[in-house]
Amino acid sequence: MARSRRLAPIVAALALVASPVRAADNVLSLTAHALNLDSPGRSRTSTLQISFERWSTDEERKALLDTIVEKDPDALAGALQKMPKVGVIRTTRSLGWDIHYARMEETASGGMRIVFATDRPMNFREASNAGRSTDYDVTVSEIRLGPDGKGDGRLVPAAKVTYDREQRAIEIEDFGNSPVRLTLVTVDKK
Repeated sequence: MARSRRLAPIVAALALVASPVRAADNVLSLTAHALNLDSPGRSRTSTLQISFERWSTDEERKALLDTIVEKDPDALAGALQKMPKVGVIRTTRSLGWDIHYARMEETASGGMRIVFATDRPMNFREASNAGRSTDYDVTVSEIRLGPDGKGDGRLVPAAKVTYDREQRAIEIEDFGNSPVRLTLVTVDKK
């Protein structure tokens, strides 16, 4: 059952990370251990490989914000699909899924904060059944790395992103009970 709540680390995932990025920072590969506590029976872990080929532009960021705030938040997945690929996320046993939005900012400590989002892959059975889960059609994540290139993060694999006009805040509703925890996140050496 979905829980509507503000996920503090990624509450404004698409609205955050507005600072420009240096051209030299345009390629980054990460490895992370994903811990999913919502798995039936027991928690499940897997290794994720996340690579970024470039960072989303200010114009791309604005287009997504306009979709969420001014237009129809339900159109967010479609807006993401129309954006160019900026990276790929995959498990060690999968082909991967294109990432269509990613921003990075340097932190005061010398580390970095990365926020990314993309449309969520759905298998044929889920899409054809058109159940409630199809409303949660976006994947959103935030990763924080220290100056040593190590860190952690959270991933909401099935999210619904809306805008609360009263609070003037973007909200992320997770279809699961809790986000996937990303641990032992490390920058891959070239």
